[in-house]
Amino acid sequence: MLGYGKPPSATRFKKGQSGNPKGRPKGKRNSQIPYDHVLGQMVTVREEGRKRRITAAEAFILQLTQRGLAGDSAAARSSLAAIETARVKSADAEGLGIKKFVIVPIQIECVLRTLGMATKKFPTDKKRVRWEINPWAVEATLARLGDRQLTEAEQRKVWSCTRVPHKVNWPGWWTVTE
Repeated sequence: MLGYGKPPSATRFKKGQSGNPKGRPKGKRNSQIPYDHVLGQMVTVREEGRKRRITAAEAFILQLTQRGLAGDSAAARSSLAAIETARVKSADAEGLGIKKFVIVPIQIECVLRTLGMATKKFPTDKKRVRWEINPWAVEATLARLGDRQLTEAEQRKVWSCTRVPHKVNWPGWWTVTE
């Protein structure tokens, strides 16, 4: 019988034979999540009563950072990891180095202490209070320098800001030991 839905028996598929012998073409299926599209969308955030438009990725990092500064150690680790990833990507353009940072808000204290990056020396004496970087953090930062070597003045500054400088595995080119 011939007609609609009843092709000639000579052209019908044999029993056990696929109707699409080649299968789906490779690469046609879009199974990946469109991160760039989603995180690139513009969103409006309100900060200190002002509205501003930023990308969803920036809003995400901003939210993680705020939660980390509020004491959420998991958010702090995630935020620092994202910032480090961004730094590594931009490091080729600007070069690596030890950056001087000034601690202004009290909230950063919980991040430095929670992550074990630094220790506060003389915490009760407001005239003498200062942060000292833990040896492992100094070693990690020096490892990021690659082939770049610090000047003697920079070495002295790092040495004076290190909590226990004699416990640091200094690189072979390091000269300051006072």
